[in-house]
Amino acid sequence: MREPDTNLDLSALKWPARLTLAGLWAERVTYAFWPFWTALFLSVVAFVLVGAMSVGLPVLGLIAVTCASGLLASLVYAWRKFQMPRWGDALDRIDRTMPGRPVTAAMDHQALGAGDDASKAIWLAHKARMQARLGEAKAVAPDLRVSKQDPYALRYVALLLLVVTLGSGSLWRSGPLDDLAARGLGRAVAAGPAWEVWIEPPSYTGKPSLYLNDVKVSELTVPKGSDLTVRLYGQVGSLTLSETVSGVPNVEGEAPKTAFTKVIQQDGVIRIEGDDIAEWQITAQSDAPPTVSAVGEVSRKLDGEMELPFSASDDYGVERGTATVSLDLASVDRRYGLVVAPEPREDIVLDLPMPIAGDRDSFDERLIENLSEHPWSGLPVTIALSVTDIADQASSNTVVSTELPGRRFFQPIAKALVEQRRDLLWSRANAKRIGQVLRTITYDPEGFFSSELAYLTVRMAITRLELATRFGISDEKQAEVADMLWQAATLLEDGRLSDALERLQRAQDRLSDAMKDGATNEEIAELMQELSEAMQQYMEQLAQEGQNDEGQQQAQGEQQEVTEDQLQQMLDEIQRLMEEGKMAEAQALLDQLMEMMKNMDVAQGEGGEGQQSPGQQAMEGLQDSLREQQGLSDDAFRDLQEQFNPNAQTGESEGNEGRNGGQGRGQSHEGESGEQGGEQDGQQGQGNQQPQGGDENRSLADRQQDLRDELERQQRSLPGKGTPEGDAAREALDRAGEAMDRAEQALRDDQTAEALGAQSDAMEALREGMRSLSEAMAQEQRDGAQEQGRPQGQASRQNRDPLGREQGSNGAIGSDEQMLQGEDAQRRSRELLDEIRRRSGEQGRPEVERDYLKRLLDQF
Repeated sequence: MREPDTNLDLSALKWPARLTLAGLWAERVTYAFWPFWTALFLSVVAFVLVGAMSVGLPVLGLIAVTCASGLLASLVYAWRKFQMPRWGDALDRIDRTMPGRPVTAAMDHQALGAGDDASKAIWLAHKARMQARLGEAKAVAPDLRVSKQDPYALRYVALLLLVVTLGSGSLWRSGPLDDLAARGLGRAVAAGPAWEVWIEPPSYTGKPSLYLNDVKVSELTVPKGSDLTVRLYGQVGSLTLSETVSGVPNVEGEAPKTAFTKVIQQDGVIRIEGDDIAEWQITAQSDAPPTVSAVGEVSRKLDGEMELPFSASDDYGVERGTATVSLDLASVDRRYGLVVAPEPREDIVLDLPMPIAGDRDSFDERLIENLSEHPWSGLPVTIALSVTDIADQASSNTVVSTELPGRRFFQPIAKALVEQRRDLLWSRANAKRIGQVLRTITYDPEGFFSSELAYLTVRMAITRLELATRFGISDEKQAEVADMLWQAATLLEDGRLSDALERLQRAQDRLSDAMKDGATNEEIAELMQELSEAMQQYMEQLAQEGQNDEGQQQAQGEQQEVTEDQLQQMLDEIQRLMEEGKMAEAQALLDQLMEMMKNMDVAQGEGGEGQQSPGQQAMEGLQDSLREQQGLSDDAFRDLQEQFNPNAQTGESEGNEGRNGGQGRGQSHEGESGEQGGEQDGQQGQGNQQPQGGDENRSLADRQQDLRDELERQQRSLPGKGTPEGDAAREALDRAGEAMDRAEQALRDDQTAEALGAQSDAMEALREGMRSLSEAMAQEQRDGAQEQGRPQGQASRQNRDPLGREQGSNGAIGSDEQMLQGEDAQRRSRELLDEIRRRSGEQGRPEVERDYLKRLLDQF
């Protein structure tokens, strides 16, 4: 290699190269001599083991030859493998780890362009940069891993054996192992205790074990059931155990033992007798059973939940608890539907809540459960509280007599429906009477049923109940009818705006009475919560019925807007005044709040009666279909009754009032025959019978087919497509259509009972579809309310009319002309928007027109 064409300055590589060279020495020695070290360690271990055992000369010679051969082979391997590292090797290793190979570049010379000044200048600049990079050089760590040469890690095995040998001391005092073991055992026996005694309490107590060898007292108190373990050492029979804590008498003549395991069951003495005497007085402490008690009366929360505060304790902690609710039949007022004997019903078993954090030695908790839908709701019951500890010891029952709390119903029809539901669940013997009462309730629904869906639900429940009464009421049918009556009652109680306003007024009255009677802070908090929920429900009903300015939940009073936050602030202020005893000021503020709510009702309730939205039209159409399906089901049921009473005239079966009235009128169930029956009442009363099945069933089947076609037409125009609620409504209507098809086929085959079942399924599916459609409409209203609440910065696009023109103040378009005159402005704008949406969805219109309509929707 020629000399470099510039002066070298390798001073920066001095220490990095020295350290790297030392690492190279360690690396190459390790690679070459690891077999020698392994053989050497194994030879030392073999020497120690041979010295500790009595072996013959042939075996000793074989071991010596093997060790010598291994050492010689490892030295030969090291001689061939080892290469002495040099200074240049260290520089080369450093150079390979740096970018640009600066060491090589610093010692290089210019090969081309030596006579060109420009090329020489570039070369000198490159050399200077490489020279500067040498200052960044660092030592390279050696690679001491030899796992590829030693895949089985024999070097570590040899090292481990050597460490164990050195640690045991065998290297310094090697000798026969039998002598070593004998000497060690003798010293251990001489130095160890003559006996050992342990007492281990049960794990659930959490108490530590006792080692009686270290206990300095002779009187101990331990939990009953603790384990006693005794070990006796030395010559067998020199020490004996005498104890009276286990309650098991000693057997005379039993062979001496050195190990004992007992269970401490009673007070007594533990004695070690013999050369070393020890004695302990033991007191066995019994585990006390847990206790539980009610610390307050059973109360009813706002939503009908039962709340029962209780307290429980145990010396080692309560594990679990139950509350068993049983009917107090002796205290029941046995009137009306409760006169008959009740059907057997299992007790209600509730799990008592346990503390999640902390100990369970003593705690207070509250049992909260909603049993509003249980048949015993509102009836006298007994609640037996019981807790169990971890030792399965049960407490004595604490019985609380009370009336089982449940939801309160204030709407008269809802209260009647809940009562009939209770009577049906009390005993199926009340089914006939319940059917009569329900028919009376639904005879003239005008003015009594505020919800048409609730009325149709009750009518369907009547049909199913009467059909089940004839064929036998199963448990499933009993529960199904009871569930329908509960749904109808809740719809009547909570389903309309007037009910929400009535609840709001009732909450105000209760709060006013509490002000006069001096209620406690807890009662005030509960009443304020009830008032807040009533206000929220009232405003939600306004939004659902489209009467609160496109879903915005805000009240408009005297030229100002009041938001929900401001209403909540007023409620908080009323509560604060009441808690401070300023009842007059609180009453004045409450009156002001209720006046604002009433003004909101007046302002929102004066909307005009314009064109209905597609959702409302679809809902009304489905209600008509459900009503028509109910009528078909009633007619089919009457036909089935007449089939079981063939001697009666048409319409004269027991309990059959026919379409137009009471029993014995002789009117048929179809339109034409019904008119004839009305004209020939006397003739049919003489015994002329209406033909069964046949033509009449085919007429019902035709009506069922027409209703199926109408439902299919309604499905095509159902709104809410693409939303979860809208898709659920469509699936429910598909099931209703399939049930109608089955009902039609059954009617044509004169299988009236099967037709009734299919019609019942169709009505249930229709009700579910209407419910999903209602949720879809409510979701659209909520989305509209969110759109109204978008930031001001997003309002610029919406501040345009349907033609994209900018609106001025108060709806003006660049002039003094008011475009939003009249109180029907919002209604007319909604009609226009609905018409644009309808036209944009018609695929038959030209593409240009539909694009224009979509642009209008994006801007408006």
